[in-house]
Amino acid sequence: MGLDNFAPYLMNRIMGRYNAALSAEMAALGLTTPQMRSLAVLSVTDGILIRELAVYAVVQQSTLSRALDALVRDGLVRRETDANDSRATRVYLTDQGREAYARLWPHMAQAYEAMFKGIGTEEKAAFVATLQTMLRNIRKHDF
Repeated sequence: MGLDNFAPYLMNRIMGRYNAALSAEMAALGLTTPQMRSLAVLSVTDGILIRELAVYAVVQQSTLSRALDALVRDGLVRRETDANDSRATRVYLTDQGREAYARLWPHMAQAYEAMFKGIGTEEKAAFVATLQTMLRNIRKHDF
């Protein structure tokens, strides 16, 4: 089996190209890839624990910590101690963070659509369903 038929290699290449397609827009907003991923995750699951954010954003916790420091400094997110566990921290988008994500989202959606150019709706749905099954097969967390 060559690399061109090795799914993990292909998935990494696709994500690398997707991130590269967004690099100018991220730079214009002063965002790195981990910061962009964090904003994207928080836009749909605001107020999650840092350890959950690391999983969803596919970022090492140490890298995420630095990304969050910058996002807090720039007023895009805020951290709050969890009400039920003082050792845990939750992360929330601020209004400014929502605005930054709203400016970035159209570019993210455009890059996403470009990946699926020439692929029909049914084939796209089947592909996404296959990816979801693969993720369930290998995930280490319940989320």
